[in-house]
Amino acid sequence: MEPINIVNSVITPLDRKNVDTDQIISKEFLKRIERTGFGQYLFYHWRFDAEGNEIKDFVLNKLEFKDSKILVAQDNFGCGSSREHAPWAILDYGFNVVIAPSFADIFHNNCFKNGILPIKLTEAECDEILAKGLEKPYMVEVNLEAQTVTCEDGVVYHFSIDPYYKETLLNGWDEIALTFKYEEQIAAYEAQRIAY
Repeated sequence: MEPINIVNSVITPLDRKNVDTDQIISKEFLKRIERTGFGQYLFYHWRFDAEGNEIKDFVLNKLEFKDSKILVAQDNFGCGSSREHAPWAILDYGFNVVIAPSFADIFHNNCFKNGILPIKLTEAECDEILAKGLEKPYMVEVNLEAQTVTCEDGVVYHFSIDPYYKETLLNGWDEIALTFKYEEQIAAYEAQRIAY
């Protein structure tokens, strides 16, 4: 995983509630065995019509959001099935941060395990950011170390995060990297075990 701390970006305002994992990455695209390549299918049935043409008024198809790294949505983001492909698709598309009032638990945990920072702000705070982002391209800075979201107009929001997940994201540690932190102890244990 890549370390994450400060992310400066125009937000992508996805003003929808109950965005489920099948909308994030539809089931017909789950055949890949790699973790990469799913970004092209992110929100596929919202981005493209039946003939594969872009739906021009969908937010991800608007030029001003093409390089956005911060997705802002409404309540209950990532609900539905527990597919880990959903955060893979979000990250592969280019988003490092997802901001919403609430997340489905499994999706929330899968974000941390895959290097995405899911930020919970209040519904009112998300509404404010979404309204500004829908009006015009709206820049924010996310600072994980300080646990702040600072908007271009000077408004600052604070968020909470589990210290364990904060440390893993700041250092870019996934579960395998955490295991390798104990490589010497594991090797010593294995050497002792073999001796018996």
